[in-house]
Amino acid sequence: MKKLVIIPTFNEKENIAAIISAVLHLKEDFHILVVDDSSPDGTAQIVKNLQENEPHLFLTERKIKDGLGKAYLHGFRWALENGYDFIFEMDADFSHNPEDLPKLFDACKSADMVIGSRYSKGVNVVNWPMSRVLLSYFASKYVRFILRVPIHDTTAGFVCFSRRVLEGINLEKVKLKGYGFQIEMKFRAYEKGFKIVEVPIIFTDRTRGESKMNGGIIKEAVFGVLNLKFKSLIGKL
Repeated sequence: MKKLVIIPTFNEKENIAAIISAVLHLKEDFHILVVDDSSPDGTAQIVKNLQENEPHLFLTERKIKDGLGKAYLHGFRWALENGYDFIFEMDADFSHNPEDLPKLFDACKSADMVIGSRYSKGVNVVNWPMSRVLLSYFASKYVRFILRVPIHDTTAGFVCFSRRVLEGINLEKVKLKGYGFQIEMKFRAYEKGFKIVEVPIIFTDRTRGESKMNGGIIKEAVFGVLNLKFKSLIGKL
């Protein structure tokens, strides 16, 4: 079973070499695809240098930076074209612990989609200010209420998909780009009847590099959820 970890990057030179090393040195045989949005800090060049000694490390560079969702969709298509059975989303900044990857993989053997969840067992977040914790926690509550999905961490970005989920969802219809993308993928998988499981993880905020969160991402998620619900009600999802 071929396993691919997709890591989208933009200006992650402080983290990228360490996260690649951590994933590739796990006992499980994970491959990595870095999707770099033309980082001006040289992130892609660091990956290219590492590729010389890492046959399971791949890189694709996009000319434009148009959102996390677009980067992941690019990676999903690459994964399907290259025959991967399990495809993972993971951040480059160690907010997602690479050592949790085998746990997500094991759970996905008997499910279709596994979410590394911050909120399925209380609130498991480290180093976030309380305002950010409350925003994220209540955002997930809002999404759960509006979309009626039985998922505690609807905005989670640490996810394992079985191949059949990405083949079953029409990726061309996925429109949201920021954290709304994470919500939309879960909602579309749920609407298709795929089995979704949450595995508790501890999320640790980045210590190096800059967060990509901004007000536009939040606004897109809020109104994107309402649009998803409307499309679902009229059968246009």
